[in-house]
Amino acid sequence: MDDFCDNARMSTSPLQTTASDSPLLHEENGELSLHFNFPTIQSRMLKADPERLVLDYTRTMMGFLLFNPQPRRIAMIGLGGGSLAKYCRRKLPNSEFIAIELSLEVIGLRDQFGVPPDDAFFSILCADGADFVHGESESLDVLLVDGFDGGGQPERLCSATFYDDCHAALRAGGILVVNMCADDTGYGSYVGRIGDTFGGRMAVVEAEEGDNKIVFACKDGNFPPSFNELTERLRQLESAHPVGLDRTAQMILRRNEARKDGNARKKRR
Repeated sequence: MDDFCDNARMSTSPLQTTASDSPLLHEENGELSLHFNFPTIQSRMLKADPERLVLDYTRTMMGFLLFNPQPRRIAMIGLGGGSLAKYCRRKLPNSEFIAIELSLEVIGLRDQFGVPPDDAFFSILCADGADFVHGESESLDVLLVDGFDGGGQPERLCSATFYDDCHAALRAGGILVVNMCADDTGYGSYVGRIGDTFGGRMAVVEAEEGDNKIVFACKDGNFPPSFNELTERLRQLESAHPVGLDRTAQMILRRNEARKDGNARKKRR
């Protein structure tokens, strides 16, 4: 299920509440939200505009378009209210999209969140995301990991073995996108594992709201693209995808420059 770490909380930390594996729905002011427990919001939808990406971290995750604007096959671990699934189905109609969700209860809410029915290009699979990825081999162009339960990010979805399987599941040049909570005590370890698996070809972008951090990692090739490449890609995408891609591109370039400066300073020592 998808998860928004901090800004949508109604009090302090989800770790201070009683975790529940059963989803809860809450409707207020024209918005429908999905929870495991209060105060953490798993997903939010505007009933008047159900395909809009309301939560900032979901818009940031769409930054994969900067690296592959027309992926052939996208897989997403964690359905939640289906915000990313609905956006990809509408905006990338020629891309095959499969969402892997462990909870039958969450899948059972798909109609209430306006998630489209399965068809030749769109499907929802009830399965464990780690098992699904382990069974794939160089079949995915984009892999979105947004899997949380009542206790946070499941251990199987942040292990070194899992990230190795993600790497194996991607085609050459494929993009892994992982939603993380920076206040998770294991956050640094998870990022380090991704860096080890992907040979450092990664960038971390902070969502504008809350404590979400989005990790982009690329299998093989040069990553991130150059300033000119990202600028041209942004020019081509901005009108069709008004999801803040300019901010994501700027942050990726800024992080890359900071890393280069850090490496240069180390060499001078």
